[in-house]
Amino acid sequence: MTSTVLVPWDIDRTLLYVGDTDRAVYKAAFRAVVGRDATKLPERGTGRTMPLAVRELLTANDVDQRDIEPLAERIVGLLPPLLAERSDQLRSSGQIMPGAVAALEAVHAHPHLIPTVVTGNLRQSAAIKLGAFDLERYVDLSVGGFASDHSHRPALVGIAQRRATDRYGTAFDRANTVIIGDSLEDVRTGAEGGARVIAIASGTTSFDRLTEAGADRVLDDLCDPAALLQTITDLTAGR
Repeated sequence: MTSTVLVPWDIDRTLLYVGDTDRAVYKAAFRAVVGRDATKLPERGTGRTMPLAVRELLTANDVDQRDIEPLAERIVGLLPPLLAERSDQLRSSGQIMPGAVAALEAVHAHPHLIPTVVTGNLRQSAAIKLGAFDLERYVDLSVGGFASDHSHRPALVGIAQRRATDRYGTAFDRANTVIIGDSLEDVRTGAEGGARVIAIASGTTSFDRLTEAGADRVLDDLCDPAALLQTITDLTAGR
């Protein structure tokens, strides 16, 4: 590998798992804004952006369609501070995914790889989660793509590519961008947004389903950093 490659990581269930903390945050934000308890919560492990998950939350709990947009905006604004209040819960009930630290270190140390994130989390939420497990030092968040940039996740790829181009002076496209994620949404994000995808079967989606969805490569986990680096090289060798 001689050319520079942008490597955006997914966060939830790829690098870390936060247990029920996200769901506790959704519940608290819903109650604060709507004034009653939510009886239905967003589906786990889908990879959708937080703004879309909030709209799903409101719809599922029978909020009037006319109120959804203004209420969603208020709830989204509450998510980062409510998450920050639960930093101790993040650490106590969450965990780093197997092999994630070594994999992050390997990508970060490689002279031709630029690690960042493309995530359904808001930017502040992403920083809080990574910071809770001391993982933020392995990624350049200044060139990431976040749900606070756009609610349509494939659009985040182009946002990250443009930011990385401005910062590092290299043009990034599908040929030299490799997303690492665990969900069908990560696969779709790469396919529609303009990136290769290494899918990790560590979340709620099986190896076979990730393969069928069109991931460029699927790995069981992140426990072999050398294999991960080789896979990135293989996917970008024709650059």
